Amino acid sequence: MGNEAVRHETYVAYMLRLWQAGSRSGKPVWRASLENPHTGERLAFDGVEALVAFLAETTNSPIGARNAPGTSERAGTQEERTTP
Repeated sequence: MGNEAVRHETYVAYMLRLWQAGSRSGKPVWRASLENPHTGERLAFDGVEALVAFLAETTNSPIGARNAPGTSERAGTQEERTTP
């Protein structure tokens, strides 16, 4: 192989669920969850911004991470949590 760089590919799959959970100040409030179909692990998010921030962090993408407020809104793992 010589000096050729070794190519490592990573594959991540999630089932995405989005639902509207009421409204705040006349704007719809969206919730989201991601489920890993291989492990069954489920992550819940209090908003689309938190979802995008998680995906940016997971993929090491600086674009979404710096533009997505609310990263602290991400809920825990293993079990979906919803907030009324």
